[in-house]
Amino acid sequence: MGMLKKIQYNCRQATFLLEKKAFKPLSFYETIELRIHLAGCSVCRLYGKQSAMINDMVQQLYKDSEKGTYKLNDSFKKELQLRIEEELNK
Repeated sequence: MGMLKKIQYNCRQATFLLEKKAFKPLSFYETIELRIHLAGCSVCRLYGKQSAMINDMVQQLYKDSEKGTYKLNDSFKKELQLRIEEELNK
């Protein structure tokens, strides 16, 4: 399989590069490789959007927790505990 075909059909590498890109810059080669793959893979494009959204949400939750503005209410905690116990008892 040619080099272009390997890049085009390697979703595992593309998702790795998408995650890497969220934390540090990609090399020139990695950027080209990712762009080629994303041009033909709608699943990885969607993964990239969802991953970025999740990262943003986690960062916001972390910032809110540092300020002390984010707390779970007691009823939610109890419900969550019950669900966890149900799953463990299966």
